[in-house]
Amino acid sequence: MAAALALRQRGAAVTVADARKPPIDKACGEGLMPDSLRDLALLGVELTPDDGAAFRGIRFVNHEKGRQDEPRETDVATAQFPSGAGFGPGLGVGLRRQTLHNRLVAQAEAAGVHLRWQSQVQLKLDGRVLVAGEVHSYGCLVGADGQGSRVRHWAGLDQCKVLSRRFGFRRHFRVDPSASWSPFVEVHWAASGQAYVTPIGPDEVCVATISSNQYCRVETLLDELPQLRKKLAGGAKSATTPLDKERGSLTTTRRLSRVAVGCIALVGDASGSADAITGEGLGMAFRQALLLAECFEIGDLERYNRLHPQILRLPQTMARVMLPMDRSATFRNRALRMLAAEPAIFARMLGVHLGSEPVGRFVASSGLEVAWRMMVQRQSSAAPGAPA
Repeated sequence: MAAALALRQRGAAVTVADARKPPIDKACGEGLMPDSLRDLALLGVELTPDDGAAFRGIRFVNHEKGRQDEPRETDVATAQFPSGAGFGPGLGVGLRRQTLHNRLVAQAEAAGVHLRWQSQVQLKLDGRVLVAGEVHSYGCLVGADGQGSRVRHWAGLDQCKVLSRRFGFRRHFRVDPSASWSPFVEVHWAASGQAYVTPIGPDEVCVATISSNQYCRVETLLDELPQLRKKLAGGAKSATTPLDKERGSLTTTRRLSRVAVGCIALVGDASGSADAITGEGLGMAFRQALLLAECFEIGDLERYNRLHPQILRLPQTMARVMLPMDRSATFRNRALRMLAAEPAIFARMLGVHLGSEPVGRFVASSGLEVAWRMMVQRQSSAAPGAPA
């Protein structure tokens, strides 16, 4: 839908064909950070907290294995989004995936995109594309069909490097609006993975779990997070009432050699991805759609090949930085304690993640300090009597 809107803005006649019918759901953390909201607005869709719920930043909560009591102050790190140019009031918005899809569909209809729902697409060896059995000609064919993209395989663009591979699951929970839910996306770190809690309404949250263990489900991870389970249950120790069935998806960090060939191009997860730990999946798709439309207008898809990696570079770098915390409890404990002790550093790192501060500037001004703080945490953990 993002690609269709971006191409339509540049004057292209656009047809979207999909075997399903909207609103189409997908396992998703359902939080759009400020940079993603900015790029979505460029496509003509402006979201507000009225569409779901606002959140002001990110909170990391470390749950050390074996601890049953509430996380200590040293295990909670919080950073607010930067405000200023391009980020409005420094707010993100959490909303149901179907709500976002409905908004995109409505904007596409208003823009004159031809929508072919419940229409099976067939890709023929001779280059023809059939939509519901009818041959369709095209000036540009866009594969926006996810990580297992058939268009990517059909176009011979499968050459890639998979840098990480994990499994995500999602459920929604009704919560007490009077409870002390924070105005942040909370990332709860456990031994088996992470649970992302995103507010998506005044009395509803999305809980998305990510783990390298394909058998780790939402309930599995909540068993490792008794404090979070109790909070979801409104104070009860074990009873949580999800609003829907569990939905799962694979999340990878994937880098393709090329994302366009001839008049065929890829967008979104079909064109490469970063682990969901970054929270940038939708934002990357919006930026790729805008770039593709610009390159299509000037008739230069090779330019799309050249510039597309720049969109993935920062999220994939952040994934490489953060994933060691998933693999090593010792490193995770040390890193999260450092961030809890140095909220200003955490806030600047969040600014780097959102693109409001250049990576080079942060490394030059704070790289040594981060390394020093990590070393201090290591020495503190190794001291006699220090908690394991």
